[in-house]
Amino acid sequence: MSKSDVIAPSQRDPLPKIWDENSKIGEMLRGRRGLIVGVANEHSIAFGCAAKLRGFGAEVALTYLNAKAKPYVEPLAEQIGASMLLPLDVSQESAVASMFEQIKAQWGYLDFVIHSIAFAPKDDLHGRIVDCSRDGFLQAMQISCHSFIELARYAEPLMRPGGALVTMSYYGADKVVQNYNMMGPVKAALESTVRYMAHELGQSKIRVYAVSPGPLKTRAASGIDHFDELVRMAVERTPEHRLVDIAEVGRVVAFLVGGAASGMTGDVIYVDAGLHHMA
Repeated sequence: MSKSDVIAPSQRDPLPKIWDENSKIGEMLRGRRGLIVGVANEHSIAFGCAAKLRGFGAEVALTYLNAKAKPYVEPLAEQIGASMLLPLDVSQESAVASMFEQIKAQWGYLDFVIHSIAFAPKDDLHGRIVDCSRDGFLQAMQISCHSFIELARYAEPLMRPGGALVTMSYYGADKVVQNYNMMGPVKAALESTVRYMAHELGQSKIRVYAVSPGPLKTRAASGIDHFDELVRMAVERTPEHRLVDIAEVGRVVAFLVGGAASGMTGDVIYVDAGLHHMA
C-alpha cells in the first residue's frame, strides 16, 4: 500500500483555521451549551469536538490546564468563538468546583460535557502492567477515569433534561494492544463507569457515552511507546486503509449530544474506520 492510498484528513473534512460564518454546518445544536475538557492544541480530539459542536450552533466553554498551556488554547477558543475559557486541573477538586461555579454564574445550566483527557506517568506506561507502581496506576485512574465521575457529579445539578456526558476511550480497553499497557485497564474502567453512570443518571434524563476513536496523532498519544506502529497497523487493517481525524470524531459527538441520539445511552461508539471489527 502506498502513501497515496491513504486518504488525508484534510481531504475529508478540514477544520476551520479561522472561525467565520462559512464554518457553520447547521443549527441542530442551537441553544445548547456545553463544557469541553481536554483541548491542548489544534490536534486535540477535544478541539475537533469543540469546532464541530460550534459548527452545529452550540455554545461551548473550554478549559486549559495551567498558565503554560493557556497560550496554546486561548487562540483556539477565540477562533471558534468559545463563550468561556476556564482554568482546570482535574487533580484538584477545588479547581473542578470553582470551574462549575463560574459556569453556573454565567450560564445557569449545561446540556453536555465532553471529557477528553488521559494521563499516565511515562515510566509506568512504558513498562509491563505487572511492574507499574501503585502511585502511577492511581494517578492514571484519577486523571483518566475518576475525573469523568467528578465532572458528572458537579454537572448533574446544572444539566437540563436530555443532557449528555461523553468521554473518550480506545480499543485497548477491550483487546490487548501492544504498548498500550496500563492504559488498557484504565480505559476498561472508564467504559464500565460509563455504563453504571448511564444507569444512575437515567432518572435525571442524562445520557452517558464513551467514544472510541482509532489512533490519532495527539499530544497524549505521543506518550505511548512505539505509537507510530499503532498508526501503521491501523492504516493497514482498516477497510479503507486510513486513519480517522478529529473532525470525524467531533461529528459523532455532535450526533450524541443532539436529540437524534435520545434512544441511546451507556454505549461505547467506535469511530475508528472499522478497525475494531478486524481480526
